[in-house]
Amino acid sequence: MHIAFICLPAAGHVNPTLPVVSELVRRGHRVTYATSEKYAKAVESTGAAFVPSGEDLAAHFTRRVSSPEGGPAQSPMSGMFGGMMSGLLERMLEGARREFPALLARLAEDPPDAVCYDAMTLSGKMAAAKLALPDVALLPTYAANEHFSMRELMPGQPPAGMLAAWQKISEELNDFAAGQGLGHLQFMGGPPASLNISFIPREFQPAGETFDARFHFVGPCLGPRGDVDAWQPRATDTPLVFISLGTTPLNDQPDFFRMCLEGFAGTRWQVAMAIGEYVEASELGHIPSNIDVRPFFPQLDVLRHAAVFLSHTGMNSTMEALYFAVPLVAFPLQPEQEANARRIQDLGLGRRLAREGLTPGLIRQTVIEVGGDQVIRGNLKAMSKSVRGSGGARAAADAIEDYLLNQVPQV
Repeated sequence: MHIAFICLPAAGHVNPTLPVVSELVRRGHRVTYATSEKYAKAVESTGAAFVPSGEDLAAHFTRRVSSPEGGPAQSPMSGMFGGMMSGLLERMLEGARREFPALLARLAEDPPDAVCYDAMTLSGKMAAAKLALPDVALLPTYAANEHFSMRELMPGQPPAGMLAAWQKISEELNDFAAGQGLGHLQFMGGPPASLNISFIPREFQPAGETFDARFHFVGPCLGPRGDVDAWQPRATDTPLVFISLGTTPLNDQPDFFRMCLEGFAGTRWQVAMAIGEYVEASELGHIPSNIDVRPFFPQLDVLRHAAVFLSHTGMNSTMEALYFAVPLVAFPLQPEQEANARRIQDLGLGRRLAREGLTPGLIRQTVIEVGGDQVIRGNLKAMSKSVRGSGGARAAADAIEDYLLNQVPQV
């Protein structure tokens, strides 16, 4: 069969799908994968045919600029998540308007038997509807049904700017969909797809027992990425803390990284600290000898050795930590990550690090306490067993094949 994958161009969305694509190709299926050029090499390494579509979502955000009063540099991300979401959603809709006709023409020219699309892509959902093809939603975060929605994990009301952005984008999306001859579409939410592949285990999904056979909770799908230099710990007899705030512009947090340097300088801890592409190592001052600072690390290699993961708790990073039973210290940067941090704390898998009153000493103390907490270790052992037992890429490929065998006429 020929299967089209259409994915949001962001690492936390693309990475979980690649092992699934590799497995489908290994089983003899032909896969066409549409996302931004940034992921072309990774996609082609799976054996899929890459189709350029969309742009890297972080591409239009700029780096910090110095304060005009001469104070510390300010990040355009700080305290502006509602505004960022508005800009991001507008960018996604603009991209869909521009890219959708070409994507649709490509798929019509070489028709797939089904469309697997990231639940946050506009083009994917519309392509499946326009071509009247079997649809498979790929869920990199929580699933939703009549018993659970993401809002239940978020304290209080979402930021006003975020709600306004959702409303505006929904109205504009429906105008665009109507112009394409499609009916009412919802950007997020609405009726679930015919098949939904969630990259978390059912045990991590709130109200997991309420999701029916349309939902398959396959857990994280791990595989080689080949996009970062190999890594080994400097020593095997000292504990390692991995510090990473993800790959989006929200990780532009030099003050936080400087506190981490100060907190662990001269301690017995090894530190692998990923600062991303929005902070320069030269901005951080002296780098102590026990701390390795790079833009990115091969995350799976580091987590195999880590005693603690100080993380933004993006879902992809969270799942990879649980796979390796690494305790989490959560430092969320946006509402979805805050929801993950709450879930981690509620399940006893780690602890949230508050922004208020944050100091180098508090960072170090929290990491040490979480790393030595035997209750957390026990909870992680059980959750890691569930994560590893959810089936991963093979279970996802099985679900897709079984669904399509019942949908696609056999010749």
